[in-house]
Amino acid sequence: MAWFLGLGIGGIVVLALSLIFDGLLEGLFGGVLDGLFDGLLSLPVIAGFLSMFGFAGAIVWGGTGLGAGPAIGAGLVAGVVAGGATWRFSRALMRDRTDPPPRREDLVGTAGSVVTAIPTDGYGEVLLRLAGHPVKLSARSAVPVARGAEIWVEASLSSTSVAVRPVER
Repeated sequence: MAWFLGLGIGGIVVLALSLIFDGLLEGLFGGVLDGLFDGLLSLPVIAGFLSMFGFAGAIVWGGTGLGAGPAIGAGLVAGVVAGGATWRFSRALMRDRTDPPPRREDLVGTAGSVVTAIPTDGYGEVLLRLAGHPVKLSARSAVPVARGAEIWVEASLSSTSVAVRPVER
């Protein structure tokens, strides 16, 4: 039974190491195995298999007293189920796509308000919303714009400044 517990604990150690070294086994052979096993040799899958094999075997052997044969069988079944579940879960996470990050060109056409008054041909500050987050940027305008005025962004001058015009209603 000590071997089973050792395998279970070893699986947990491999899982902890997989946080640092994941992808090591897939890249170990220089891409020869690339796509062949499709993630089945990843450290989390191996860790899930080892842990469940060890702990399920220890439970069957210690709890029922049937011996090593049934413990190995139960451990293999539990290990394959845990490894398969880990593999499917990691594939689902890898397929998850996110929206592209916002770019400075996305600011053009957005509305905002003046935080620091903008003098003629000088810089002030405006508060805009980019991807739902408030962003404070330097702003230029061809005409003076008072603090608190509503503005439209006409152009993105740099990553920290924009050209604006006041909204006329």
